[in-house]
Amino acid sequence: MNYFELFDIAQSFQPDQALVKKKFYQLSRQYHPDFYGNGDAQEKEKALEMSALVNKAYQTLQNQDLLVKYVLKEAGLLEEDEKYQLSPDFLMEVMDLNEQLMDADEPETKTAIKTAIDQLNTQIYEPVKATLENHPGNTLTQEKLLQVKEFYFRKKYLDRILAEL
Repeated sequence: MNYFELFDIAQSFQPDQALVKKKFYQLSRQYHPDFYGNGDAQEKEKALEMSALVNKAYQTLQNQDLLVKYVLKEAGLLEEDEKYQLSPDFLMEVMDLNEQLMDADEPETKTAIKTAIDQLNTQIYEPVKATLENHPGNTLTQEKLLQVKEFYFRKKYLDRILAEL
């Protein structure tokens, strides 16, 4: 059972957060281990497993980066610790930004780097914007999902640089 089935919601890159929260509270009550205190060991273990699954699903459904990663994994297009090959042009841009960051002593320089990263984020988001904002994830073609995968890996690079600022 995937997270969308567990929460009984349509697969999407932007699920209705009010509905996700409502389902989370329902499932949390349903599978809370305290309600199985008088149950046998198997019932207690099942409640713990389901409670942990509900919590992990909730965290994923609330976080865009985790959700993109999850949908790609569910589609069989992303492996754990995958070494994805990005375009040399993009990698050169990232390398330039890293070098600028290493030499950045002035706050103005760091601000300029952040602005450049924000512009790159906007640029890489544009080709997948409609996919991420409007389409149910389970109706997407492999081509669209591969575009999302490219976006995901590019964004990871840019997020690493932002974390160093």
